[in-house]
Amino acid sequence: MTRRSQRRALSLFLAAFLSTSAALPQVAPAAHADPRRPPTIEAWQQSTSVRLQADGSLSDVLAISSADVWAVGQQEIWDVWKNRGTIRHWNGARWSEVAIRDATAAGNLRSLAAAAPSEVWAVGDGHDGLPYIAHGDVTGFDRVRPQVLRTGDQVLRAGDWLGGVDAKPGKVVAVGSRDKQGLILTGQGNTWNVQQIKEKGALYAVAGGFAVGDTGTEPLVVHYSGGTWKSMPLPSIPGGYLRDIQADSAKRAVAVGGVYRGPGDISPLMLTWNGKRWKEQRLPDSDARLYGVTGDGKGRFWMAGYDPERAAEPFMVRCEKGDCEIIRGGGKSNRSSVRLQAVAYLAGKSAVWAVGHAVDTADRYTDVVESFAPRTTEAKS
Repeated sequence: MTRRSQRRALSLFLAAFLSTSAALPQVAPAAHADPRRPPTIEAWQQSTSVRLQADGSLSDVLAISSADVWAVGQQEIWDVWKNRGTIRHWNGARWSEVAIRDATAAGNLRSLAAAAPSEVWAVGDGHDGLPYIAHGDVTGFDRVRPQVLRTGDQVLRAGDWLGGVDAKPGKVVAVGSRDKQGLILTGQGNTWNVQQIKEKGALYAVAGGFAVGDTGTEPLVVHYSGGTWKSMPLPSIPGGYLRDIQADSAKRAVAVGGVYRGPGDISPLMLTWNGKRWKEQRLPDSDARLYGVTGDGKGRFWMAGYDPERAAEPFMVRCEKGDCEIIRGGGKSNRSSVRLQAVAYLAGKSAVWAVGHAVDTADRYTDVVESFAPRTTEAKS
């Protein structure tokens, strides 16, 4: 297989990985009132890069402030010997690489969280077969090795996998899967414990006491209550899956993902929590894939993803009080597609930054940081 074919094959695999594994019957959409156009819509401002090595992509972004922004991902995606996870930091003027002090090396890093500006956590894959957890600040990161995590074997079981992390002072929560069930790792320092939830499937993101994923056939949300994690009642959405969550409080949260109905037939999915129940939120008609969500803490939310109908343009959705609007970034002549995998709100700039990768006409990957802000705002990165 040529390198170009390998890229196309992996792109198809990644697209399939973000959906469920089996075709399911189509579901009639629920009836909703047509959304009104929000009074102020963010517009694309600028497209930049953190300048990863060749064939790099960013998986997550975290904004502590407008002058303290973190991003993680991987570079040299296609070279099994050179492929490495990377951590980058924005100080208000420029991006820089932050060292990971570990000889075993990280693979793809997927998620970020911060308990404080000097206490940042990242999770992903380790080249040694164990999930990778790193902890640090702008001076560098060190690997943390919870003894409760395990590798897999080729016969009896798959290894543990981590997809998301959340942190507050004194407590870190990472989520993923073990033995085809949702996995929740909790702890800090040398004290960690693991809980497997009873539902089959995997968890991909965690925030504010909620974790989201899917069972393989339907979306899955679990909530920390009474000292344990329990699944929550959801609307019946066959083929649904969730990939990220923004939790403003115990009474307001948004989870995003999609509904898989067959190869190439995926629609975006947004669930909202009002403190009593989850309900499905109608979105503008599209075949977009939603991967990341952020909010300003006041009821405004932004979702980033990818629209195959206009693949070369950065894609985002903004929602406020049930009104949602698509925002598209500027296209570039040498880009064939842009996939935004995560998004963060920068309060000091009243802007959002979305990260991911662009693919050019020669199938080369380049990391991207797309900036969106009100039309009157100058957003630079």
